[in-house]
Order: sequence, then structure tokens, then C-alpha cells
Amino acid sequence: MASRRTRGNRKKRGLGAAGFLLALFLLALLAAAAVGWMIFIPFGPSTETFVEIEPGSSTTRIAQQLESAGVVRSQFAFDLWRWVRKGKLKAGEYRFDHPAPLTETYDRIARGDVYTVAVTVPEGATIFDVAARLEQAGIGTREEFLARQARLTDLVADIDPKAKTLEGYLFPDTYRFPRRATAGQVAAAMVRQFRLEAAQIGLKENVHEVVTLASLVERETALDSERPLVASVFQNRLAKHMPLMTDPSVIYGLEVEKEWRGAIHASDLKRDTPYNTYLHAGLPPGPVANPGLHSLRAAVNPAHSNYLYFVAAGANPQGKSLFEATLDEHARDVSGYRRAMKKAGQR
Repeated sequence: MASRRTRGNRKKRGLGAAGFLLALFLLALLAAAAVGWMIFIPFGPSTETFVEIEPGSSTTRIAQQLESAGVVRSQFAFDLWRWVRKGKLKAGEYRFDHPAPLTETYDRIARGDVYTVAVTVPEGATIFDVAARLEQAGIGTREEFLARQARLTDLVADIDPKAKTLEGYLFPDTYRFPRRATAGQVAAAMVRQFRLEAAQIGLKENVHEVVTLASLVERETALDSERPLVASVFQNRLAKHMPLMTDPSVIYGLEVEKEWRGAIHASDLKRDTPYNTYLHAGLPPGPVANPGLHSLRAAVNPAHSNYLYFVAAGANPQGKSLFEATLDEHARDVSGYRRAMKKAGQR
């Protein structure tokens, strides 16, 4: 009888151990399911949410930030996934605007997929235009950029010791900046791009004069094919000590003095600013815009011509500039332009 009781007790202990192991398995299964739910099931904000990760932040700190911002369900799940992947997380500002698996969130931060704002600087934009575009994009204010860039001429001092501002060196392109980019960071990026483009065309000497000439070319025609001819007109006039008499420089002088009215008037041509090329011979004191590569190339290598005058493409109903060597021929072109404008119902 004692033997049968012993076998029964052993059987009960065996069943108890199996039950315990089954319970552990179920708990492990539930835990794995919970972890999988936290990691793989989408979670996060439905509206725009920004998280700024500072350089040197620990994984624990980053995970806490993400959970606090409602980007991930659990900082511990994020820590666990970081331990599994063994990747490096990159600092910067990140934008989240839709629920996503924790794995996607982790991958974005590991890639350094930081949030940036696109700013396009068109060819011929002035520093005033650039400042306005930056403000429009939410990167500082117009006044801040204008004030700061004037104190950053050391960025171009080696190639243009005469530069009083960065006008001419904020190369036209599309840039992507963090929302909190400083004026110095923005200016440095644009000047760096200018240097790359200048090196491409071999611009090393007389940089101040070349960029100033290129800025006038840029503002006088939108047609790349005409730029070398426009440059030749200015070069020919300079060689003959004739005033350049170019409206864009007059307009720029008015902008500098905050007196530009949006349209040029006859009285503006008599306004004595350093940029009034009707009153002052030679090139203006500095660039009047930020020229693109085609205008820079034209200023480096103007066409060979005997032209001294032109009616700009923008003022010609035919959409192209008219170039002439004599004042009489130019006067004929101007008269033709005025007749065409009158016929079109314009003044």
C-alpha cells in the first residue's frame, strides 16, 4: 500500500511541475505578445509633433523624450529595440505626424532623418529677397538675417576683401535647413556653394569685379544665351569710360536706402546713391544681386562684340534683347519698343 501512495504522490508532483512550466510558457508568450504590440503596432501622434534630440543624449534619455512626446508607447520597448539593433542614434530635430511602428521611429533616428525646411534662392535674388524667404520659411526674421550677414564678410574676405555684405555670394540654389538654423549657418552654406560653383568655372581673380558684373548681367536678362552679350556691352562701355546706365543698380541703391517704391520712376534716375550708374561711372560699389552660374560664366568670359547699347529682353515684346553699336540704332529700338507697348495698351 505504501508503494502505491508514493507513485501517486510522484504523479501529482509531475502534473504540478508541468502546470507550472505551462504557466511560465503562457506568461512568456503574453510578455512576447506585449513587447511585439509595443514595438510593431503603429502608435504616435496624428498631428505635427517635434522632438529635439540634443547631441550626446543617451538612449535612455531619447526613449524618455519619445514616450513623453507620445511618439512611442514605452521607453523600455525603445531601449530594448535599440539593444537588439545595436545602432547609433543621431541628434537633431525630428518631426512626427502619424502613428508608426516603433521600428520605423527607431530607423528614422538611426538614419538621422531630421526635419528640415526647404529654402529656394532664385537666380538674381538680392540679400533682401533671401532674408524675406528665410523668414517666410520660419528661419529667423528678415531683420535678423540682414543684420547678421553684414557681420559675416569674413566668410569671403579671402576672395573679396572689399565686400561690405554677402551680396553676390549667397549662391542661388535650393537649400534644406533645420528650423532653428542660425543666420551664420545659413550664410555659410550659401557661401560654401558659391565657392564650389566659382571653382567650377575657374573664378580666382578680380572676384569682386566679376561678381559685381555678373549680378548686373543676371538682373538684365533671363535668357542664358544672351548673358555673354550683355556682359560684353558692359565691358565695352567700361572700356570707353561710359556710364553703365543700368536700372537694376539704381533699384538696388534705393533698396539699400529703403526708398524703393516697387517701380522705377524718372526721379529715381537722378537720386544720388553709390549704386546710381547713370550718375556714377564704372561698376557699382558691389554686387546688386546673387548671380547664378551662367551669369558668372558670362562675366568671366564675355562675348566679343562692338555693342554699346541694348534694350533688355524683359522690355521687348518679342522676348529677346536688342543689341546695337550706335546710339541712333539704339534709339530706333527704343522707339519700336514704345510703339509696341502702346499698341498693346501699355504705357
